Amino acid sequence: MKYLLSMITGFLLAFGPTAQAQETDSIPKLVNWDFAAEKKSEGIYTLHFKAKLGEGWKLFSTTMGDDDPNTRIVFDSLSATRAAITGIKEAGDLKKAPEPVLDNLEIKYFEGAVDIQAEVKYNGPVKDIKGTLTYMVIKGEEINPEETPFRFNADETGNLTVGKGGLQVSADKANDLKRSAIDLKNPVNKVGGIGNEGETNPWFIFLLGFLGGLVALITPCVFPMIPLTVSFFTKSAQDKKKGIFNASMYGFFIFLIYVLFSVPFHIAGAAEPEIFNNISTNVWLNLFFFAVFVVFAISFFGAFDITLPSGLASKADSKANKGTLIGIFFMALTLVVVSFSCTGPILGSLLAGSLNSDGGAWLLTAGMAGFGVSLALPFALFAMFPNWLSSLPKSGGWLGSVKVVLGYIELALAVKFLSNADLVTHWGILHRETFFLIWILIGICLTMYLLGFNWKLQRTAKMSPVRWIFAIVFGAYTIYLLPGVTNTKYARLKLMSGFAPPMSYSWYGNNAHEKGAVEPDVINDYEKALALAKEKNKPILIDFTGWACVNCRNMEENVWTDPEVHALIKDNYILVSLYTDDRAKLPDEERFLYQFPDGKKKEIVTIGNKFATMQTVNFINNSQPLYVLISPDEQLLTFPVAYTPDIQEYANWLKSGLDAFKKVKK
Repeated sequence: MKYLLSMITGFLLAFGPTAQAQETDSIPKLVNWDFAAEKKSEGIYTLHFKAKLGEGWKLFSTTMGDDDPNTRIVFDSLSATRAAITGIKEAGDLKKAPEPVLDNLEIKYFEGAVDIQAEVKYNGPVKDIKGTLTYMVIKGEEINPEETPFRFNADETGNLTVGKGGLQVSADKANDLKRSAIDLKNPVNKVGGIGNEGETNPWFIFLLGFLGGLVALITPCVFPMIPLTVSFFTKSAQDKKKGIFNASMYGFFIFLIYVLFSVPFHIAGAAEPEIFNNISTNVWLNLFFFAVFVVFAISFFGAFDITLPSGLASKADSKANKGTLIGIFFMALTLVVVSFSCTGPILGSLLAGSLNSDGGAWLLTAGMAGFGVSLALPFALFAMFPNWLSSLPKSGGWLGSVKVVLGYIELALAVKFLSNADLVTHWGILHRETFFLIWILIGICLTMYLLGFNWKLQRTAKMSPVRWIFAIVFGAYTIYLLPGVTNTKYARLKLMSGFAPPMSYSWYGNNAHEKGAVEPDVINDYEKALALAKEKNKPILIDFTGWACVNCRNMEENVWTDPEVHALIKDNYILVSLYTDDRAKLPDEERFLYQFPDGKKKEIVTIGNKFATMQTVNFINNSQPLYVLISPDEQLLTFPVAYTPDIQEYANWLKSGLDAFKKVKK
């Protein structure tokens, strides 16, 4: 656990560039592959897998053993019955050297470039071959496993077409995404427009960070440090003014250190802007955060402590004895390191919450700044007014109770990340009612704990007024969640709108609880919606949405259910919902490489890839929700709008679209 922060950063950097996400323009790889097929004789081909490696990276050879890092060419089951690999050659500068990271194992590798040539013999007629190239690359202490799909197509004469390996750029399929009739700059009615409607306010995140810092102050790792540290500064200084200055600088350095934690995310975001949206849509990242939050919860329950490497704390502490600003900085760093057992889970929540929102690294900076301010402020204030120290409550068992309460909260937050992964993949393991049932059980356990009962229903703690207040608050909230598991009109819990799974993702079927809700005419099929619009002579409302999109659920459950908005959509529009984070695979024949004007290429492999790219190239926007009104011949009726919680504003926008459609029909 002591390398937890490094793991989180590693996951962000590893998954961010390669994951299929809502805002992706390209898929940079550590190794870029080109494919080609060369006919040797009837039914015998040489398949070329040409690799170009990033600077400093080493690609393991195909001659490495199965138990060692290696490169392998694997046909899928159908292709394996059609053809067999009879031999593999490597055209390149093969090198051998002991690798310290692998206990001095002698590795065989290539740098720069290599052409891996697989001799293939067909068992019958020449047909398409597809499979996966699995490989590992190493650079310094970093070892990354990767895989790249490939495909070789048979032409009409029964021969493999040279140069057709892997996904190919397709002009026809690209035209299906880039709709030439849509003119974003010239809608019929110049109303609407995308502003900052869907963006999270940095001040709100700052406030959340500030509140998180206040919670961290009353944890066992931080609270006892306040009087000790302040007394050190006030008593060791030559005069009161100097003591106040030192304590203030101590607080400032705490603030600065937490803000500096966000700097790597700015660097990563500059290199790959889509990295932040990947967190909310990437299955493995959500599962990773689920596991991390469960571990945080177990730690808060007292099973173990999450600590940073002890050597780091020792080094910081050894430099803290200097009576200079540098010494004060290292004193602040020592506090940050040794208190990680308590602050780590809170910071993890802040990290995940900030990067799941629009705004990316700047929201994280705002949150870290708020956290640092609230954590640092007491040290400066108590140094200025040392008499206040006597008013602080004494450390005691209540600090342990705070950790247990935080453990239950972390456990509840973990369920949200599991829900994100479940929604995107449609596993069906965490329906809306299951989500609420788990939260209700957590709420009952937390309330019973605050009331002083253990799992045997034996009283283990005395009740204080503060404990009574929190028990009532959490108990009332648990009762509020109870209707969420029912199939009644009371199941629509507005406080949970956007946080819990959508109401259509239910035990009771797609239409459960949905009186007054708007059901899409078409889901994930733009062409079908276009045909339906022409048939019924109605305009189209395109809903670019996401399974893990919080604001999308807020719109669907709080705006679309308004009687006026409901009638406007249901009676006058063809509603098509396009899910930009859907991980379902497209049929093989629909997969291709989309090439952007700047030459970058993007793999269109999933439904989400397809519609996220369609949104980006047509509407220069890659956040959800995004709403677009077009005519059946794809004329833009108004400017698109994003998250619009004002019901009347959204209704007026829909009416403007209808007015524009009347002009088009004339």
